[in-house]
Amino acid sequence: MEELAISIRELYMSYGSKQVLKGISIDVPKGQIIGYIGPNGAGKSTTVKIFLGLLTGYKGVVKVMGEDISNGSVEYKRKIGYVPETAEIFDNLTAREYITFLGQLYGMAYEETDKKAYKLMELFGIEQVYDSRITSYSKGMKQKVLLISSLIHNPDILFLDEPLSGLDANSVMVFKEIMSHLARQGKTIFYSSHIMEVVEKISDRIILINNGSIVADGTFDQLKEQSKEGSLEDIFNQLTGFDKHKQLADEFVNIIGA
Repeated sequence: MEELAISIRELYMSYGSKQVLKGISIDVPKGQIIGYIGPNGAGKSTTVKIFLGLLTGYKGVVKVMGEDISNGSVEYKRKIGYVPETAEIFDNLTAREYITFLGQLYGMAYEETDKKAYKLMELFGIEQVYDSRITSYSKGMKQKVLLISSLIHNPDILFLDEPLSGLDANSVMVFKEIMSHLARQGKTIFYSSHIMEVVEKISDRIILINNGSIVADGTFDQLKEQSKEGSLEDIFNQLTGFDKHKQLADEFVNIIGA
């Protein structure tokens, strides 16, 4: 039997009278790259925030690395890396200060974190700004620092929300390879993005959530066979009921050209 990195059963979550998650159940074995997709407001970020222990008040069972997270333990968080879609990065710090601070929070020694961080900055081609304040960085440079800080402690599970935002084409290719290597090592990657081409290419399995419920779960080939559509974008549009993209584009262009 496959060892599970993540398991959720009948997960419900509401904000006031609005039900955001409607009884979803997912099992994720170790070593899988999961593409977790859906329209804005579908419940993706809520699911991830529950995994991270940032949201409470849910109903259902959530286990990470076999541990029920409702017991209040924070030990499992040492095994998690997270890149949020919009990160509040301490940009008055230098990259050295920021990454070593996070490494120490995860229980790493300063010297070990510092050495690793510099080497990773070097591989991303930004070692020259290691001691510059992050406020002076470009968006892409900040994103590289976020990626490094999410991986510095060698986590078992990675939660990535639009992790390629702002990266140049070469860095995107490098990071895709990094994810493949990590998955082969048994790491589990929960990947959320609106860039369907990337999700289609890197994911072992794709889970599509819409209006708080899972509407598709399988490999890209399985989803393609079920929906009779060609691309993940087409499958996404079919299953979420969005078929007005061409009409809206026509209207938009007509308005600006009038």
